[in-house]
Amino acid sequence: MVLLEQEDRYKIEPLFEGWQETMIWSCLQGYMGRAWADRRDNPTSARIIIGDFCFFAGSPNREMVGSMPRDCFPDVILMIPQNNYWSRLIEKEYNKNYVVTTRYAIKKEPDVFDRAKLSGYAQALPSGYELRRIDKRLFRILNRQKWSADFCSQFSGWPEYEKHGLGVVAVYEGNPVSGASSYTYYNGGIEIEIDTRRDHRRKGLALACGARLILECLERGLYPSWDAHDKRSVALAEKLGYHLDKPYTTYIISDIN
Repeated sequence: MVLLEQEDRYKIEPLFEGWQETMIWSCLQGYMGRAWADRRDNPTSARIIIGDFCFFAGSPNREMVGSMPRDCFPDVILMIPQNNYWSRLIEKEYNKNYVVTTRYAIKKEPDVFDRAKLSGYAQALPSGYELRRIDKRLFRILNRQKWSADFCSQFSGWPEYEKHGLGVVAVYEGNPVSGASSYTYYNGGIEIEIDTRRDHRRKGLALACGARLILECLERGLYPSWDAHDKRSVALAEKLGYHLDKPYTTYIISDIN
């Protein structure tokens, strides 16, 4: 198994063909993440790791599944198999030391957004809250808090986020309490990360932040890609104008020893 340099990642593109996942695109395009292949020339198996996610493609390969770099995952791995053959290999390799969950792919439809409706959502904030673009100060605050770290965690620092990232937060009494931001970026778009601090949920803040971020993306010619981790996230996405594509299986693994 070999770690691919950025200039060699094109060699595994055919193995991921048709997989509509922007985090895969981010890696293949050389922006973020790391990629491995079973061999450098004419590879038949591949693995991409970006953030907490690990994608497997091509011919199932035990070394790809079992030999995970410890430095990639501070807490958990979300393993996403291309097919059932990879699923069975993951199950065998980790011997029930996993949790199977379902995530939901959302269709990528650039022309489905109702800008007037999104603007209304963005303006419908409860009293005491306001929306702000993520700037250098907010970037540092978000990175220091566990609930919001993933808004910026995949970026090396503020200079990279300022150049390639985009995000909006709801601020209450000077502190960010909800937000929508670019988890990753790729040519022509971003992958949205959205969350709200637990004590400020059920107030429409995620809806407002998501709506404003989508509008910001559309104004810049970027596509705001969404991937839902549960049915509540699907419902929020659909309210914002997205449509469900399909569910897919994900393995949550918290111990890779």
